Amino acid sequence: MPTSARFRPRRLLALATDSLPARAYLGLVALGVVVLFLAPDSPYAMAPALLTAPLSFLPVVLPFGAGTAGGGAAEVAAAVLYGGWLLLCALVNAAAFGALARRPDRAPAARPRRTLLAAAVDNWPARAYVAVVAAALGTFLYAVLLSPDPGFAGIWPLIAAAPLSFLAVAVSAPAEYSLPWLGTLVFSVGVALAGLVNAVLIGHLARRIGAPPSRG
Repeated sequence: MPTSARFRPRRLLALATDSLPARAYLGLVALGVVVLFLAPDSPYAMAPALLTAPLSFLPVVLPFGAGTAGGGAAEVAAAVLYGGWLLLCALVNAAAFGALARRPDRAPAARPRRTLLAAAVDNWPARAYVAVVAAALGTFLYAVLLSPDPGFAGIWPLIAAAPLSFLAVAVSAPAEYSLPWLGTLVFSVGVALAGLVNAVLIGHLARRIGAPPSRG
């Protein structure tokens, strides 16, 4: 039977809650939200956004968000919308962990078993994400290598491949001070690897949500 690409919200919710890795992730996000309310000025207040990345960073490119000016009802509405967006991002990420943790359904004998990394390229959501990361990384490399003023071009691959891309920044920083080209290389490789991890998670989630329910 061919695999259906139809989106199934109930399966997304089930994947986000029916496995230990998914529930542990949601618990970690909830802990981050508690820290956000208890210490809003602490560096740890960024935990909910980092834990729900990369989707949580999408509002960065939009003209509204949690910090929308205007006061009163405008700020409250923006905060509520952003909170709902973070919740949705957390559920999607938890479902990705749940999809990765769940054993694969039985496949027809004629079809070879797909490898773990194949999920990053064998479905359109993962391929679209890989294209976004590649475009962001290409923009960064063009700005650094060919543009006279690179500015803040590194922010785009950082956001696209978050949260693991922040580790790429930490690893590449020491090399940047001694050999700038080496720092650029390390950062680019780190972003590519971080994007690959995200693409694998997205691919496994797409497979689970789009596949027809298995029957025992």
